[in-house]
Amino acid sequence: MEIFDAGMPQPNQIATAMPTATITAKDLLAVPEGPVTEKGLRQNLNVGILYLEAWLRGNGCVPLYNLMEDAATSEISRTQVWQWLKNRVTLADGRTLTPELYGQIFDEEVGAVRARLAEEGVGAGRYELAAQLFDRMIRSEELPEFLTLSAYEELMKLGL
Repeated sequence: MEIFDAGMPQPNQIATAMPTATITAKDLLAVPEGPVTEKGLRQNLNVGILYLEAWLRGNGCVPLYNLMEDAATSEISRTQVWQWLKNRVTLADGRTLTPELYGQIFDEEVGAVRARLAEEGVGAGRYELAAQLFDRMIRSEELPEFLTLSAYEELMKLGL
């Protein structure tokens, strides 16, 4: 408690004023800058599918790669990949993210995670369903509103 009390002796931080920032509509609409990497694409696919698989089994949060992830992580991952694919972004290595390249990377990532789960002796649970659902949402012409809405529909089809 000494360490915590040294940094925050009061019961909460409500009285702590945060610096005021002026955010404009232009700021909110600005396209983010920075490279889109294959590694980032693979991480979005990997974590997004693994979280969705856990959610389909009834877990609201899951530890992945020393981080605690929830539906927001999967939402961000699939929305980002959807936007990259829809806009045919150029990856940092110069390749364009086409449906064909996305499909190749998706298949490789699904296979790698499937192999890892088998090595660890972890049952695949609903991994195949999660991968299919994630892929379908990313390839859809219009961005599905929420990941969990589509996932609930899948659970209802299974009678769960």
